[in-house]
Amino acid sequence: MPCLYISTNVILDGVDTDPIFSEATKAVSTIIGRPENFVMVILKGSVEISFAGSKEPAAYAEIVSMGGINSEVKKKLIATIGTILQSKLSIPRTRFFLKVYDTTVGRNYSKI
Repeated sequence: MPCLYISTNVILDGVDTDPIFSEATKAVSTIIGRPENFVMVILKGSVEISFAGSKEPAAYAEIVSMGGINSEVKKKLIATIGTILQSKLSIPRTRFFLKVYDTTVGRNYSKI
């Protein structure tokens, strides 16, 4: 199950976040190749964030997935999530950081 956790210093009170959730869910599902009903998206606003010495709108996000991550997928996730945050919350793509983590990398699985 991929999980996308987004923290931003943007105040979300009064903001319609439904489009963010739906677009992010669809993007993660499509890019990683998992069904939408397996994708979790968490959005937290009003987080104290300073980026490049400025408290202008910014976001930090992490995505964790059990497989489906490679360098091309990482690039697409960064570009797509960045575009969603820019269009929905006016966070410049240059003030967004995404950490991508595949839980299966480096693990050995054996059949029972």
